[in-house]
Amino acid sequence: MKLAFVGLGVMGFPMAGHLASAGHSVSVFNRSPAKAEAWARAHSGRAGPTIAEAATGAELLILCVGKDDDVRQVVGEALEVLAPRAVIIDHTTTSAVVARDMAEKASGLGRSFIDAPVSGGQAGAEAGKLTIMCGGDPEAFDRAKPVMEAYAQAIRLMGPPGSGQLTKMVNQICIAGVVQGLAEGLHFAKRAGLEPADVLAAISKGAAQSWQMDNRWPTMAEGRFDFGFAVDWMRKDLGLVLDEAQANGARLEVTRLVDSYYAEVQAMGGARWDTSSLVARLEQPK
Repeated sequence: MKLAFVGLGVMGFPMAGHLASAGHSVSVFNRSPAKAEAWARAHSGRAGPTIAEAATGAELLILCVGKDDDVRQVVGEALEVLAPRAVIIDHTTTSAVVARDMAEKASGLGRSFIDAPVSGGQAGAEAGKLTIMCGGDPEAFDRAKPVMEAYAQAIRLMGPPGSGQLTKMVNQICIAGVVQGLAEGLHFAKRAGLEPADVLAAISKGAAQSWQMDNRWPTMAEGRFDFGFAVDWMRKDLGLVLDEAQANGARLEVTRLVDSYYAEVQAMGGARWDTSSLVARLEQPK
């Protein structure tokens, strides 16, 4: 297919690469032209000088940008130049409101919009094993799914526009609570004089097991946080969660508390640390 991909960050760069490897014709755009040109050289693709030029004639436009306003800008500049019946796939984590707005805007011009936030991080993007939760029209989803399979191991349509973003919010709520519990468990183990590696071996095959435990406990124990999903990004996501909860009446006491803990980590200079850095806050002297 003829594709356009906008946003070549740590996630988008390898995702677009998987599409090129799958045989699609891919045109890319990035705010930093040098990154787009580097991608084009690496994958025999084309770097468009503007969003509109990259998107012209594309059957699918795929976004992986930063926030709501970025999505609005890209869709606004690209929508009219896409191929008839084109599908826009937005992998950005945004509000459900912007997803619904963009779906309505796209429908008005005979195109479709799928909100499709991802989970799996940079490692998942590079390995082509992301989890994608989608909201949108079933027919458009069926057209888009085979393309997304180039970089995903699990893809599910959750419901109408906005449903993908709401599901991603549930994902972030769950992660926030798990990481805080993991941080407190590790902190307690150290204070109790236990060897962290031994504790991990003892409990990681039982009810306490989680992806976060398997992948983050050792680095948390070592105080290494210079990788992974940044605290700044998590706070952006949790801000979206808390705004939605305010609107729908959900009680998210733990999520709100963990968000405040991440604010403390930011104040410690950890804005770009991995989200597992919650443990660093506990190890600060009172």
